[in-house]
Amino acid sequence: MPLIKLQLKPGVNRENTRYQQESGWYECDKIRFRAGTPESIGGWQQISTDTFLGICRALWNWITIGGANYIAIGTNLKYYIENGGQYYDITPVRATTTGTATFAATNGSPILTVTDAANGSIIGDFVTFSGAVSLGGAITATVLNQEYQIVSVLTANTYTISVGVNATGADVGNGGASVVAAYQIPVGPEYQVPLVGWGAGGWGAGFWGIGTTSLTDIRLWSQSNFGEDLIFAVRRGAIYYWDASAGLSVRGVLLSSLVGATDVPVVQNFIMVSDVSRFVLAFGCSDIGSADQNPMLIRWSDQENAINWTPASTNQAGSLTLSHGSEIISAIQTRQEIVVFTDASVYSLQYLGPPIVWGATLLADGISIIGQNAVVVASGVTYWMGIDKFYKYDGSVSTLRCDLRQHVFSDINLSQSLQAFGGVNEAFNEVWWFYCSADSTVVDKYVIYNYIEDIWYYGTMGRTAWIGADVSNYPVAATYSYNLVNHEVGVDNEETVTPTAINAYIETAEWDVGDGDSFTFIRRVLPDVTFRASTGASTPQLTMTIKPMQNSGSGFNSPQSLGGSSSASVVRIAQAPIEEFTGQVFIRVRGRQFILRYESEQLGTAWQAGATRVDVKPDGRRG
Repeated sequence: MPLIKLQLKPGVNRENTRYQQESGWYECDKIRFRAGTPESIGGWQQISTDTFLGICRALWNWITIGGANYIAIGTNLKYYIENGGQYYDITPVRATTTGTATFAATNGSPILTVTDAANGSIIGDFVTFSGAVSLGGAITATVLNQEYQIVSVLTANTYTISVGVNATGADVGNGGASVVAAYQIPVGPEYQVPLVGWGAGGWGAGFWGIGTTSLTDIRLWSQSNFGEDLIFAVRRGAIYYWDASAGLSVRGVLLSSLVGATDVPVVQNFIMVSDVSRFVLAFGCSDIGSADQNPMLIRWSDQENAINWTPASTNQAGSLTLSHGSEIISAIQTRQEIVVFTDASVYSLQYLGPPIVWGATLLADGISIIGQNAVVVASGVTYWMGIDKFYKYDGSVSTLRCDLRQHVFSDINLSQSLQAFGGVNEAFNEVWWFYCSADSTVVDKYVIYNYIEDIWYYGTMGRTAWIGADVSNYPVAATYSYNLVNHEVGVDNEETVTPTAINAYIETAEWDVGDGDSFTFIRRVLPDVTFRASTGASTPQLTMTIKPMQNSGSGFNSPQSLGGSSSASVVRIAQAPIEEFTGQVFIRVRGRQFILRYESEQLGTAWQAGATRVDVKPDGRRG
């Protein structure tokens, strides 16, 4: 009987029917391609058992002058610095009151009512108390003088907290006259939620120019280093500064609060520090002397001076306003320019020197970007995800050829577009984009573009932020387990303490012998699989399945075969390493078209598939 070698095109293509994509791959999860052949992706491992509060939306990695490796983490609730597996809270304080906050307890309840005039809090905000004295019973000074999250807001002057200890009848005090209440900056929602009615939500909430019905913004951060220090900002909020030399116990402060600060923008959409010339730039910000946000205005500080934003003949502070689009969404630093994205166009921002300082050139119109964090730079090329296609900028803006465009954009929740984000996995020449599928309000899917091989593949995974291995040894991602994981570490899912197997699979499109004129009988398969990267103590293995079909439009034959099996395990013989692969598998499968599937779900297993051969013979035209 003749052997047929299945030589399949690299990448996964779902732009047409499964039969039309013959000689290619059609479905996959947790798979990548190396030198044209599929393999299971690398594993991931938690950085530590510690966790942070909130959903992380921003990661930033740098090394200080003293050699400390820091990762900044912006969540919808807090802002942290990770160092040595610990998360240090540096969330700025927006207001502090002294001697005005009082407590009222209810016997048998852990809920305390706090009265503090015009405190400006919303549900979920964090407040830290100090200087309080015991209420007289179980609610001691130690209980009171802690950080708490506000449970409910009763009036403009009162709110409640839960202290975790039930009050007794003796808790009749009010905490004393020396209570200090430090209120952190407001929290944000975990995902976008509808705003209903005129003026719903805070000023500027939702997309620019949308009136009665829109969506709240999730809490997005931007950040950049000014030397070893950190400048960071929340979208539609103020700009903050963290002094690395002050230590990890010190919180960030308003940039405008630093000594000598002048005309720092009150509100902005995005900030960055230019690479060589060291300007702090604010995009979509307020103008000098105004608290109103101009969503198309770009302002910058004086060179090498993060706090001087007042233009003068003796400095290089300044501004310009873009004209194409209605709001600046994002910006990213490349080698010779800053690429700026509005909701409808792309600009190049370049340093020109005095007197103009910075100049903007329109690169393209009619361009979309799905969210602030959906743009990355890989090997000098800028890639981003739009609302219905992918783009690249390599000197000119163009649509990125995509074999999965229909698959991605027909199953995406655009009402959660701001959650979409991109990341670079440089070791494998990959750009990853994560997004919410159509029925999900959390990120649950990803799509990968391999920019060296110009191919695509996809899968399912819950991540909320990503940063490449520019400073760390591995790409780092944030999870819904409220922790960070190193990717490409091992071969298992170690997001938690207990490792679990990664379910990785790939399926071909339909293939046949000739044009499927006759039925074909397959009696033997000669697999070509290596398990060389496996780490498990047990024998690594995967399952190879042949799915027969009567016609290209029919379902799988059921039963799939008569007196035989269409599925078999491919096992490496650990005792004889020279026999790395199972030599052949005997099966009995009959059909016009077939689908080949490789799948693994075993701890410690990594594999790469090569050119499988099948032993076939014609089996008549009727079925």
